[in-house]
Amino acid sequence: MGHILVTGSSRGIGRAALEALAARGARVIGHSSGGASRPRPGGEGGVPIIAADFGDPLAAQSLWEQALDIAGGAIDVVVNNAGRFETNRLDRSDIEWLDAWEDTMRVNLTSAAQLSRFAVLHWQERGFAGRLVHVASRAAYRGDSPAHWHYAAAKSGMVGMHKTIARAYARDGILSFAVTPGFTDTSMADDYLASRGGPGLLADIPLGRVATPEEIASIITFCALDAPPSMTGAVIDANGASFVR
Repeated sequence: MGHILVTGSSRGIGRAALEALAARGARVIGHSSGGASRPRPGGEGGVPIIAADFGDPLAAQSLWEQALDIAGGAIDVVVNNAGRFETNRLDRSDIEWLDAWEDTMRVNLTSAAQLSRFAVLHWQERGFAGRLVHVASRAAYRGDSPAHWHYAAAKSGMVGMHKTIARAYARDGILSFAVTPGFTDTSMADDYLASRGGPGLLADIPLGRVATPEEIASIITFCALDAPPSMTGAVIDANGASFVR
């Protein structure tokens, strides 16, 4: 089993995915948005964690090159999970609103596009059947709060990018999958849940609870390792039936 790069793996869904993939025997390379690159105790020899701040336009390329070096020149799967979820009220100053929009687009969409491009070129050069797994959001289809235009737009863009990749490169054996979680019990969503009424939010989820990171990680693991090639292009919802397409 080849190397798998998982972005945004220091917490929440990303960390759960990293651990689930490692438990299946995958050689995983993690990513953190801050701090120093380091091995994290876990598997034999630890899991390498590469620090890269996607707010920097050069960070995605640096991450890719470091990961490729660690992997000995061959990465088989990329999981685009890194994300930023911050409020951006309409009544902010013009420059504050625009800065927040562009920061969220860069972290949530542009960095994923950069890594996907590097991966596709890498697999074409190798003649290898690689896989991309994109962690988008229910917001891509349902939208989000008035303070989260940027987040919904970025996740919609990720789904559109994913579908384009799937259609363009399936004949090369390059597969693309997307997961669109609803509310998930992660630290990134805490402020939003509180701002939208906390427990009252559950009334909109027929399942009666939000998803756990481990549930989303199990879907990511399936897409990365087990999903049949005919599933390329699929978008898998995981939102407790709060939005049914």
